[in-house]
Amino acid sequence: LVAGALMGAGDVIAQQLVEQRGLRGHHGQRTLKMMAIGFCFVGPVVGGWYKVLDQLIPGATKVVAVKKMLLDQGGFAPCFLGCFLAITGAMNGLSVEENWSKIQQDYVDALLTNYCIWPPVQIANFYFVPLNHRLAVVQCVAIVWNCYLSWKANRL
Repeated sequence: LVAGALMGAGDVIAQQLVEQRGLRGHHGQRTLKMMAIGFCFVGPVVGGWYKVLDQLIPGATKVVAVKKMLLDQGGFAPCFLGCFLAITGAMNGLSVEENWSKIQQDYVDALLTNYCIWPPVQIANFYFVPLNHRLAVVQCVAIVWNCYLSWKANRL
């Protein structure tokens, strides 16, 4: 639920502050789609990933936190981001060809931006935060990230 609400908040911020659409120009359907992606994809997948990651690399030392971050950012993030962009494109009604073209256009830039934000956040998250609170911490930081993703994914 938190992931869906925060994906929606990120979209509202993207539309109002970044795109400056104003209340009359706000696309409510877009916000609802982003919330649905948060509820049905982001929350369950990221929450499940953290459980798997904790089983793969148990512990909470600094070295363990770095290992988790490297696996998270080197393996999970690239796949997750590609899936997110594909799901968003499909929900926006893009054809398979249009969706693939959009993914090719946006993926590298989004992944590089991801690498500017998430590695330090994830090291702190894996080192200081208990497993049952990691998704909430990430989603709080992700308000800015979700704003970026919403803007990036919905630019046509």
